[in-house]
Amino acid sequence: MRIVKRPIVKFLYLCAMIQDFQLRVLPQVAASDAAIRTCLVEEQGVSGRQLQGFRVIRRSIDARQRQVFVNLTVRCWLDEPMAEEAFQRIDYPNVEDRPQVIVIGAGPGGLFAALRLIELGLRPIVVERGKDVHERKKDLARISREHTVDPESNYSFGEGGAGAYSDGKLYTRSKKRGSVEKILNVFCQHGAQTTILADAHPHIGTDRLPRVIENMRNTIIRCGGEVHFQTKMTDLIIEGSRVVGCLCSCAAETTELHGPVILATGHSARDVYRLLAARNIEIEAKGIAVGLRLEHPSALIDQIQYHNRSGRGKWLPAAEYAFVQQCGGRGVYSFCMCPGGFVVPAATGPEQVVVNGMSPSHRNGRWSNSGMVVEIHAEDISQMYDGRDTMDQETLHSPLSTLHFQEHLERLAWQQGGRRQTAPAQRMADFVNGRLSYDLPESSYAPGLVSSPLHFWMPKFITERLQEGFRAFGRKSHGFLTNEATVIGVETRTSAPVRIIRNGETLQHIRLQGLYPCGEGAGYAGGIVSAAIDGERCAEAAAAYLNHSTS
Repeated sequence: MRIVKRPIVKFLYLCAMIQDFQLRVLPQVAASDAAIRTCLVEEQGVSGRQLQGFRVIRRSIDARQRQVFVNLTVRCWLDEPMAEEAFQRIDYPNVEDRPQVIVIGAGPGGLFAALRLIELGLRPIVVERGKDVHERKKDLARISREHTVDPESNYSFGEGGAGAYSDGKLYTRSKKRGSVEKILNVFCQHGAQTTILADAHPHIGTDRLPRVIENMRNTIIRCGGEVHFQTKMTDLIIEGSRVVGCLCSCAAETTELHGPVILATGHSARDVYRLLAARNIEIEAKGIAVGLRLEHPSALIDQIQYHNRSGRGKWLPAAEYAFVQQCGGRGVYSFCMCPGGFVVPAATGPEQVVVNGMSPSHRNGRWSNSGMVVEIHAEDISQMYDGRDTMDQETLHSPLSTLHFQEHLERLAWQQGGRRQTAPAQRMADFVNGRLSYDLPESSYAPGLVSSPLHFWMPKFITERLQEGFRAFGRKSHGFLTNEATVIGVETRTSAPVRIIRNGETLQHIRLQGLYPCGEGAGYAGGIVSAAIDGERCAEAAAAYLNHSTS
């Protein structure tokens, strides 16, 4: 057994009976508890008689060199019983008779806002326009099978939001805004595997996340909260400078709900943005990132990233990659990389083709994909239109200009895809060299692909930067730029096209008290964990508002 030793770093707790060790081991060692134990005893000097148990609390893969290593932080219990659970449980009280807060949206922002409200002794009323996470799956299948998109139940709308069927990636850089560890612990309490607490880039997987989401909903209901599906917010109830509730529509009936409103509707709720604009509620156009979804055979990515013709072998997971390059003054980068995953149709309405990616927990699919996108500033939008497509000046300079541009690109993709959910696609090297692809590789995209000159009909502002970026990525990783890979259009839903302006201290809307724009849809988060953190912060702000208004 080959072990690479490095200086031991020990952190002592509770009379020196709990110790952490830093290990750098081969993948086959990291995959075996028995091998890790042997390493601790024989190489690190841990007493086998004293060792009552251990747990890996940090895990990362170092694939920078030809020999791949796994870095581990291992917590050991010496002469005392090992902690039964790897995570800390939260006690959620009964809030049936407590003041209520309305939470619009049951995505990560909304669900974590609701759970945090319960912690704070408030009663959440969750309103979700889509279906529950299991019924939603039937509508997702229809998109691929029948090319039919339900505008209220799709890959963006429904219990769990866009994150429920997008790999369940839990990596975030927004650690200054709140406790990432707290969010991961809540996931574990509701059924996520505890490996997410240790992995450098944790993910739950599309096959496991729905059960976790359902458990969260059950906690909300068990504690006295409410969750209403297929119920759509149609307006806010505003009295003076306060939001005091909202109007909701369900089965052609309109009801009123009263209380502060946490607005966590996700980045694709375009009707909400239009409602806010019509009500003169302050919003602004926001920069986004737009591009294509790039799909390689997963075996090829494994070979490239692990520097081995045999690929990942028995002990390593499907390889990930991350690229970024400045091209023409704008960032070009990989986004939402899904190893061993598949590309999915993410449209939310008619005359749209949008693609996204996801992968199951084992990440064992034949393909690996990633969004490849170009940074777009709001002021860049005017450069995207040529003689074939125009946007009037009023729209071009409105808070909805970026949203209109998203819709424009998605409509072009729908037209190029045959006015169905078949997606326009091109071989990667053909795209870079400006050539039409006369055939396409096999793909994970279930509705099907149609060969299309993406380099021709997409805005040059985007395609020229992508081409330059792909060349740079090919130089960094030999074999990455290849006609074995496919670029699929279009990737437009990387983030919200609008920011709902809020006060930085209170998190309330800048003008309206009692309204808390939340998460990705409000333009203040990007991904499951950052949206969850923002949901908790909005819940805390709503609780402070209620306490102040009743004192």
